Amino acid sequence: MRHNLFLFLVIMAALSARSEIITRAVEYRQGDAVLEGFSAYDDALQGKRPGVLVVHQWKGLGDYEKKRAEMLARLGYNVFAADVYGKGVRPQTPSDAGAQAGKYKNDRALLRERVRAGLEVLARDPLTDPKRIAAIGYCFGGTAALELARSGADVAGVVSFHGGLSSPTPSDARNIKAKVLALHGADDPNVPAKEVAAFEEEMRQAGADWQLVAFGGAVHSFTDWNAGHDNAKGAAYNEKADRRSWEAMKQFFAELFK
Repeated sequence: MRHNLFLFLVIMAALSARSEIITRAVEYRQGDAVLEGFSAYDDALQGKRPGVLVVHQWKGLGDYEKKRAEMLARLGYNVFAADVYGKGVRPQTPSDAGAQAGKYKNDRALLRERVRAGLEVLARDPLTDPKRIAAIGYCFGGTAALELARSGADVAGVVSFHGGLSSPTPSDARNIKAKVLALHGADDPNVPAKEVAAFEEEMRQAGADWQLVAFGGAVHSFTDWNAGHDNAKGAAYNEKADRRSWEAMKQFFAELFK
């Protein structure tokens, strides 16, 4: 009887200690712009932990990035998904998304400011170890993460998932302090071989600590489970590339935060 009671108490203690991912919307500002990001963390962990900034794809901060933030929180990170476009600005069509993304791709200074605003929110969070922060981004967000590094931001590392690799000012790469990991679809028509080669040369000239991993058979948006499976459209989900790129990110973080 006592043995059964002991087992019951152990099980109950384990259940009560089970982690819960806490999420919330966070309003913040960059200049006069009102932005709304998304915070996620595991409340079973105690004290400060490494922080990860997540930057959204071209349709703005949505369910996809929030899911990724929760996945990172389960790995033990304090996560903040930034909002580049502004509160309530969530394009619903490809043409509108292209217009929004183009606005910031054509104004890299503004793009950097928006991403840095999100970084500041994450760095100020009491759960974040400010000396251990990384940034990741998807598609448009991958470009944004690289621009954060080119701005000289004091972060440990940045990861681009199928992001644009080009820069209008390659010499800015000399400002990079972070380690760089670019995860690229080898058959991505939006990031052709010429752009990849220019990125590699940019990193070499800057003396950056960089890696580029190309996934065979993968096109643009290979991590996006909402992108369909038709490579002929230029953007499609690829389960192997998704899984392998996530593992590459985890290994990269293990090196950064050891």
